[in-house]
Amino acid sequence: MASWKNATVLDRAATLRGVLRPAETAKLAHLRRNAAVSEPLRPFVERYWSVRWDLTGQPPFRSEVLSHPSVHVSVESGTEPRFGVRLPAVLVHGILTRRFTVDLTGAGRVSAVKFRPGGFAAFTGVLPAGDSVVPLGSQLGLGAGDLLAAVLDEEDDDARAAVLDTSLARRAPEPPGAYVDLLGLVGAMIEDRSLVRVDQVAALGGMSVRSLQRLFASYVGVSPKAVLARYRLQDAAAAIDTGTIDDLAALAVSLGWFDQAHFSRDFRTVVGVTPSAYLQRARLAR
Repeated sequence: MASWKNATVLDRAATLRGVLRPAETAKLAHLRRNAAVSEPLRPFVERYWSVRWDLTGQPPFRSEVLSHPSVHVSVESGTEPRFGVRLPAVLVHGILTRRFTVDLTGAGRVSAVKFRPGGFAAFTGVLPAGDSVVPLGSQLGLGAGDLLAAVLDEEDDDARAAVLDTSLARRAPEPPGAYVDLLGLVGAMIEDRSLVRVDQVAALGGMSVRSLQRLFASYVGVSPKAVLARYRLQDAAAAIDTGTIDDLAALAVSLGWFDQAHFSRDFRTVVGVTPSAYLQRARLAR
């Protein structure tokens, strides 16, 4: 079995892309995504992240993220229910096929684990349902109540991340060989913007398109085509947010779309607005 350390998706392939309208979000919520992951968990966990806000007496703020193809486990508290769940609670967020949207109301706080694509299934043997947010059951081999109490007992964000890390590390299995192969391919999909077709990814892995599709179905829960499109759309949104893009047609071609019309359609389907509308809003925010 190849060592997972030889996979290309290490810290350099982990990306902070995905937050839509980051400048607006930063004004109202404190987001951290840099807590350390211990060695036994690095094949499975990309990072720990936390966010807190206090909008008491203010209108709700809609936070939107063009999500990665990753499962998250979050410890959430606050003055208002979220996702139809009374808080505090430990929640499992399945893979989202579109953007993640949540209205931040009142005061709240989240400390969470972001698994690598396929990492939750490789760690637990369970693939959560897509487009779902449900209370944690027995998937991680942890008592949800005990984990909730231990995390909430800490005030500091890094201390909360350390509780999550310690709780998970003692249960870390050996990463399956097929999953290690997946890590390498996902890392290439993130980094190499010349990869715009599924057959290119399959050739890189030395497998057929059908074998690649089965690999993603087993661990990630969505197709390699959907994952590839998501990363290229993240590239597009990030370029627009940074203010470095004015020519949307050129951006579309550079990321693998044959014309701006198809790019605009795909962008709107996932992000919710057209690239031109997103560009206009980004300019106003700056």
